[in-house]
Amino acid sequence: MAEEFNTEGMLDMYLFENGQLLEQLQEIVLEQKDADGFDEESMNEIFRTMHTIKGSSGVMMFEGITALAHKLEDVFYYLRESHPEHVPHMELVTHVLDVADFISAEMEKLQNGESADGDPKKLIAGLDKFLASIKGETKKEKENIIKKNVHEEPTQFYLAPMYTEASHFYKIYLTYSEGIELANVHAYKAVYALKEMAEDVLYLPEDILTNEKSADEIMENGFKILLQAQCTEADIRAVIREGYELEKVEICECTPAEFGRGFDCFGSEIQITLDSAEKDVKEKEEKPKTRVEKPMAPGDFVIESKGPGKQKKLAKDKARKQEKASFISVDVNKMDMLMDLIGELVISESVVLQNPDLRVPGLKLDNFNKAAAQMAKISTDLQNVIMSMRMVPLTNTFQKMNRIVFDASRKLGKDVEFQMVGDTTEVDKNIIEHISDPLMHLVRNSVDHGIEENEERAKKGKKDKGKITLSAKTESGKVWIGVTDNGAGLDRKKILEKAKKQGLLDPTRDENTYSDKEVYQFITLPGFSTNDKVTELSGRGVGMDVVVSNLQAIGGSLEIESIPGVGSTMNMKIPLTLAIIDGIVMEVGDSSFVMETGIVKEFVGIRDNQIVQEPDGKEFVMIRGEGYPVLRVGEWYGMKNYHADTEDGMLVIIEVDKQIVCLLVDRLVGKQEIVVKPIPEYVKKVKGLSGCTQLGDGSIALIIDAAGLLE
Repeated sequence: MAEEFNTEGMLDMYLFENGQLLEQLQEIVLEQKDADGFDEESMNEIFRTMHTIKGSSGVMMFEGITALAHKLEDVFYYLRESHPEHVPHMELVTHVLDVADFISAEMEKLQNGESADGDPKKLIAGLDKFLASIKGETKKEKENIIKKNVHEEPTQFYLAPMYTEASHFYKIYLTYSEGIELANVHAYKAVYALKEMAEDVLYLPEDILTNEKSADEIMENGFKILLQAQCTEADIRAVIREGYELEKVEICECTPAEFGRGFDCFGSEIQITLDSAEKDVKEKEEKPKTRVEKPMAPGDFVIESKGPGKQKKLAKDKARKQEKASFISVDVNKMDMLMDLIGELVISESVVLQNPDLRVPGLKLDNFNKAAAQMAKISTDLQNVIMSMRMVPLTNTFQKMNRIVFDASRKLGKDVEFQMVGDTTEVDKNIIEHISDPLMHLVRNSVDHGIEENEERAKKGKKDKGKITLSAKTESGKVWIGVTDNGAGLDRKKILEKAKKQGLLDPTRDENTYSDKEVYQFITLPGFSTNDKVTELSGRGVGMDVVVSNLQAIGGSLEIESIPGVGSTMNMKIPLTLAIIDGIVMEVGDSSFVMETGIVKEFVGIRDNQIVQEPDGKEFVMIRGEGYPVLRVGEWYGMKNYHADTEDGMLVIIEVDKQIVCLLVDRLVGKQEIVVKPIPEYVKKVKGLSGCTQLGDGSIALIIDAAGLLE
């Protein structure tokens, strides 16, 4: 029957849900990798995760994933039921992570439109060997096993309705969350999960495999299951749980007679007593026969508690309101499109409010101004809501780095622990996509370069383990993400020697005049590496170059701090969002520029006698006894028609990475919300520019990248 099921259109849901499960699985495993073993709750969670992945993969007919998930499920079933002693924990952790990697790789193939054709036989054999070892089976005993414990697709779902004294009968009513898509697929997953424990199972609607319209019926009337099995209610709830797609799971044990009536029994009020099932049947027979039976509706199973010692009654709670789904999944492409539309709305608002036609002398526009203020408020609120929808915590990204630390430390034979601080900090989803690779390179760099070998740490008297700390915080519209290690720190002398060999030092400048910050920046240059030997993790001099390039692409920067013998910190400073910023609009000659308000300290009007010019042509300005470098924007970009006279212009004092510089512009226009647009590819990259935007009068303004001006 499963072969007839049309899986078209279900792949996105399969990838999304199983991707979430694998992230949770990896988080659980890495949190307890240093323990002596998994606790009971973790074992149950891993078991349920594998059971769910096995079920959904079986529905999608991905045989390799199904078989592998089934085998790992067997391992954890034995662990939680038998509680064997002397289980090699690190070996088990490795097996779980290998399974997760295999499934992730298969899902990535599916995401790219390829087939999930990976061969899990080697992993299954390893799990078989591990399971045999913890069971204490000898090689001879294993050879006598007639049938291997591998998953086989049943030829039919329903068995003959025969039962024994150990059999139990259940009515199961599933209510799915409002807005869930493909409810019939979720219903089939529930049936698929129950079939292994079932002696007999029936469900309504019956055509969930062949009729897509059955999804609407399930959403309206719920999904009904009749189950005959030798299990308890707790066993059923272990495989069918309320959660993302299931709003409510209602289970009621019934008599064989009720089970035999089929789905008609769902239309009557059901009594759950503490006495025998026969008493329950008798009470039902004594009810008036004039009662009109009606189809069951969602919410018909609600437990009402009576007094102590009294029976509990399942009855319809008319006062209960239909609960709404708390979360829905949205295609990220639709979110990007919505964000673009909000940006266009902001631009259109500026065009309307700054229209030259409104600048008529003596024209009173009181009502218009009130309406414009209200529209601006709504536009800002709408923008904030959309921006908040795009903001996601860094937890998942940080947790992935935990896996990288774990793998790298094992390959290098180093004892390294991982810590997260401020992982709940939220940033724009596009930002996360851009920082994943830089973060990975920084973490690997810290494990390989920063943390010393175990013997070397012991010689230095370092009793603590090697430690990698990922931290995040927000400050002035920026997010700071730091990678800190307690290793050897950066070797200034070694870096200078390497830089000298590569011809990176200024021959006219003494080495001692380089600050530590300038020296440390050499390691971010392409091809620069202090490792003499190329390894799998480092030595080619490309990692830190990738970090800086990716950060600059989103207007970020990298700061390096290090104390020899104590450790190093790599700080990434990036914007919270890429879409809309508050900016200061300035004019230089016939052109307009925009500067982000977060880095502007103040505006100052000055006289010519405040400018000091050095022999090399560099200019400085004295403000309140302090000297600051001056950059004339008109000269910097080789523009025409700008004001060369200092007194006719305005000085904009900005601060970037604790460096202060003064930009000399012709005029200040004002503050405005700016929609960041990329500079077209056919325009050659210009130093000090990060993008462009459209102003209210329809003209184009260039967005100044302050960090680029200071390079």
